Amino acid sequence: MKAPIDFYFDFSSPYGYLASQKIDSLAAKHGRKVNWRPVLLGAIFKTTGGAPLTHLPLKGEYSKRDFARSARFHGVADFTMPSVFPIASQAPARILLWAAAHDPALGSRIAHALYRAYFVDNRDISNPDIAADVAAETGADRAAARAAVDDPAIKDSLKREVDAAIAAGVF
Repeated sequence: MKAPIDFYFDFSSPYGYLASQKIDSLAAKHGRKVNWRPVLLGAIFKTTGGAPLTHLPLKGEYSKRDFARSARFHGVADFTMPSVFPIASQAPARILLWAAAHDPALGSRIAHALYRAYFVDNRDISNPDIAADVAAETGADRAAARAAVDDPAIKDSLKREVDAAIAAGVF
């Protein structure tokens, strides 16, 4: 069995959304599975000294144009910049970790649904109730998804994901 693809991403990242649209087909083409590994870029930026592209002089406006251009290049026609950007992505990340721990296929469906909710439907998935609603739309238990956002064990799991991403050189 080939090693899985560790897909590190932040639900607030436009480039992450674009990659999420291709990752499953890429993995299937090479006989691999995808490990959806949500991270918090804000926490990574604190360690690396980075910042969101949109907050950097000159890069900010350019990056917004590049997000749209990259979506067109990769054939992701439904991409739109959300009205609130960037967002704190703890709630969707924790819901995904909860789901994937119980059922990786459900985790994958939830990851895609959360990304779509944010980058296509302009829903504020940083709101735990909205993120739980999106999870429920995939067949997940809404109450359990919502409870995962505040679960100390899930919070610790997300911290470990961020630490693993930093150790792996994700920035």
